[in-house]
Amino acid sequence: MEIRAIYPGSFDPVTLGHMDIIRRAAGIFDTLVIGVLNNNTKTPLFSVEERVKMLRDVTCDIPNVRVEAFSGLLVEYANQIGARVIVRGLRAITDFEYELQMSQTNKRIDAGVETMFFTSNVEYSYLSSSTVKEVASFGGDISPFVHPAVADRVYTKFGIQK
Repeated sequence: MEIRAIYPGSFDPVTLGHMDIIRRAAGIFDTLVIGVLNNNTKTPLFSVEERVKMLRDVTCDIPNVRVEAFSGLLVEYANQIGARVIVRGLRAITDFEYELQMSQTNKRIDAGVETMFFTSNVEYSYLSSSTVKEVASFGGDISPFVHPAVADRVYTKFGIQK
């Protein structure tokens, strides 16, 4: 029986911390779907199409990963694609409080969908997409935080030549 999981997020942009969790989760599940959330309440730097393309580019070497955009309730989308596990990353205790609440809400909506938490690698425990965007907006070096192709796209969005 195939075990399919979904790793949802905004990925605006995808960081090396995200990539660490993607690679680790892909090693556990038969199929890992990266669900790029189309969230109308946020104003992302990249469109959902750009984020999907970036993720496809940086995960092309992982054969059991696919990238799709989605909107609406995560558990409903998980059911649509046949995912029984939601993958979430935890960097700090503040992440845990929020993620636990979301996990319990998802479980209440659909008891058949489990959440699996991956603690971040210490190397990426401070890293967020917001940090990457802030550093880049001031022309700072984001190469320790993102894949080189992602860095180029972020700098381009800010009109910075590197």
